[in-house]
Amino acid sequence: MTAEFGSENGLPARRRPRTARWIGAALPAATAMASLLALGLLWSLAAGIWPSRAFPPPLAVWQVLLKEAASGDLCFHLAMTLWRVAAAYVVAMIVGSVIGVLLGMHRRADFFFNPWLVLFLNLPALVVIVLAYIWFGLTEAAAIGAVAINKIPNVVVTMREGARALEPRFAEMATVYRLGPIDQVRHILVPQLQPYFAAASRSGIALIWKIVLVVELLGRSSGVGFQIYLYFQIFDVAAILAYTLAFVAIMLSIELLLVQPLERHATRWRRRSA
Repeated sequence: MTAEFGSENGLPARRRPRTARWIGAALPAATAMASLLALGLLWSLAAGIWPSRAFPPPLAVWQVLLKEAASGDLCFHLAMTLWRVAAAYVVAMIVGSVIGVLLGMHRRADFFFNPWLVLFLNLPALVVIVLAYIWFGLTEAAAIGAVAINKIPNVVVTMREGARALEPRFAEMATVYRLGPIDQVRHILVPQLQPYFAAASRSGIALIWKIVLVVELLGRSSGVGFQIYLYFQIFDVAAILAYTLAFVAIMLSIELLLVQPLERHATRWRRRSA
């Protein structure tokens, strides 16, 4: 009885670790909510001190957000932007990862294509978007392709560094145990490249959705970028902020509920080995 209930607060001793884990998991979320609340209060205070149509208070933005959501326009345009972000992300990660690994494992090819890579890294995104629309028309393929081309060089650089850091002893072990190509990729290549892929993936999501808004602003008739351009014409800052904050909230939710859990799941073997 002493071992189970010998605690100062009267709770069973075996329950304290579970409670501590729950508090530890809830504390970051509570801190984030308190920080966002403080930001909202500061925004409301500043809008009250400087009343202007160009700087609407949070309540006005919230009312516009509810109005757009009720009409269905908000959900439609958010869905279109998310579709373009997802398509460009998949294309950029697949193409960039393959090219980056090949360049990292073949030094001569890396020497030959490195000037190309430097060129595309320094090519402005706006130029790529405009040329894609001129050459291929105002189509979905041109829009998604322009976004992917802007992101592929960054993925190539990250994955190339990962391929250069591969441990040669693991390749020798695969040869000794006569692992097939699929097993080598699954058990040797992918675990070593996972941190680099995660870094390229996380930075890629943040970069791609920003470029997608520019693509929509210049040549699409739907999406968050198009709506921002539309409300910019009539100087409706509340609507601009409503669409922006709605999409930012979705991207943060994807980061917290999808990207980070997948990353923890992929690296669970490290914690176990430690």
